[in-house]
Amino acid sequence: MRLKLVPRETGIDFFRFARLSFGASVLAMVLSVVIFFVNGLNFGIDFRGGTTIRTESTQPVDIRAYREALAPLGLGDVKISEVFDPTFGPDQNVAMVRIEAQEGDESVSAETVRRVEEALKAVDPSITFPSVESVGPKVSGELVISAIEAVLMAIAAVLFYIWLRFEWQFALGAVAALVHDVTLTIGLFALFQIPFDLAIIAALLTIVGYSLNDTVVVFDRMRENLRKYKKKPLKEVLNLSLNETLSRTVMTSVTTLLALKALLVLGGDVIRGFVFAMTWGVVVGTYSSVFVATNILLYLGVKRDWSKPDANAGNQYANIDA
Repeated sequence: MRLKLVPRETGIDFFRFARLSFGASVLAMVLSVVIFFVNGLNFGIDFRGGTTIRTESTQPVDIRAYREALAPLGLGDVKISEVFDPTFGPDQNVAMVRIEAQEGDESVSAETVRRVEEALKAVDPSITFPSVESVGPKVSGELVISAIEAVLMAIAAVLFYIWLRFEWQFALGAVAALVHDVTLTIGLFALFQIPFDLAIIAALLTIVGYSLNDTVVVFDRMRENLRKYKKKPLKEVLNLSLNETLSRTVMTSVTTLLALKALLVLGGDVIRGFVFAMTWGVVVGTYSSVFVATNILLYLGVKRDWSKPDANAGNQYANIDA
């Protein structure tokens, strides 16, 4: 007996509250942009320049004692945070010491790092330093520009591909969904001031790919049904297509979230930001494929017949039971 997350046949009217869902999406995007400009992003060392020192000790982390030991060094704003992870043993106490690049210096010097390590050892002789990572401000500035270019180029490539593969209405719908996903993800990071580093850029690009895959599967079934039901109203054809692919959509999202949950719990603090962004991206990506991309398509309309039949219509995974 197979587990089914969604019945084989459904008759959900996805456009019953189309204006409400689309309006909520637009409002969420506007709020995300406002939060971004008001709060800004909590850029990590990758984008700001500086040094991150990871400490490990058999003694409990005393952030106040660490901060007092580093205060005489005159390093400016030093951020110290304890790292919690269920995989750590009882004698494994980890902290991250983040030091921004000093004015006029390309990066925190090796001498400064040595002084920091000596100061912390004076507080806790059992402390060790498993890793030290440094990024200069010039490199970090280039990384910001490269990251923005990477996301924009990915979205532009999607627009071009969908335009060729389908029609321009489909392309605009898909790009609108991708912009929706990326904007809401950035807004969430700005709202909660979650550290934003290169791993999050990788997550954004992965979200673009995931959302695009989901949207293309739905669009492919829509195009197939538009050929099949030439006289049915467009709204009914789109609804039918969404219901036919709902099983596949839900199953893909749920199984992806299960894998991400395992990574979130067991993956450790190093990839936690990436996994959090991916988890949020899967949720909003699934939503946008159903409620944003298709709303755009319904609003713009689409031609009901193509001069050339498509031998590859449909998708082999569209009717998988969940």
